[in-house]
Amino acid sequence: MSFFCASMTCLAQKQLISYEDMKYLIENNLSKADTFLLAKGYTALEINKKTNNRKYVAQLPGGTKSEIDLRADGKRIYMDIFTDEISQYNMIHNSIAQFLIKDQSMGDVEAYNIKHLGDIYITVTDKVPYSPIKEDIEIHLVARKGITAWD
Repeated sequence: MSFFCASMTCLAQKQLISYEDMKYLIENNLSKADTFLLAKGYTALEINKKTNNRKYVAQLPGGTKSEIDLRADGKRIYMDIFTDEISQYNMIHNSIAQFLIKDQSMGDVEAYNIKHLGDIYITVTDKVPYSPIKEDIEIHLVARKGITAWD
């Protein structure tokens, strides 16, 4: 039984996005993002080649999920993460800590300026229907102006 629990924990950790993952996703083209996210256990929910929008989803243990939206505008990649997995929120906080330039809160929005990445905006709201252990988390990454995707 402990092996099963340990393997489920490893699987859940594998699907969480960290600073290094975000950096990789915004510096590489969308086809590399496809390969990368599929290897992390996400499935492609929607791929629109006309508008360069892609949506990926992963079902996580405990009935939670994580959805990643990527959009290419020229050579810049924009990234949004929508999740109700608190471990994803913690992973972002822990992995950006050493790269943090500035952090501030504006009402319900946490804003972080991150070295070599850009700005991350995090909004945490109560889940509907209300659950004391689950919250809806939106993480928006606005990459630095000079960061463009490589082919």
